[in-house]
Amino acid sequence: MATQQALGGLDTHSVAVSSEIQAMVRSLKPAAEKMLNRTFSVFHAISYRSQMVAGQVHFVKVVVGDGDDYIHIRVFEPLPHTFGQPSLESTESDKKLFDEISYF
Repeated sequence: MATQQALGGLDTHSVAVSSEIQAMVRSLKPAAEKMLNRTFSVFHAISYRSQMVAGQVHFVKVVVGDGDDYIHIRVFEPLPHTFGQPSLESTESDKKLFDEISYF
């Protein structure tokens, strides 16, 4: 699914998660647990929106437990030529399945 994105703007729609985004999110589980002072039984990205800056900022909806237990995470993915690793920038907890992913 193609998304509409203005340079520096946030995608207009959430999109399904690719295997690359899923792997990136999975690698950030320990950082999210530490940031929120929680342990997650599940940590699976289900949708996301992106913003192109000097790299990519991904706003990702992640299911973190049984039932309707979700968080939103903000991940910075540096440009490939920098050889930097994705980093967790921020989290929002107490989210539900149908909560819109927005800038935070």
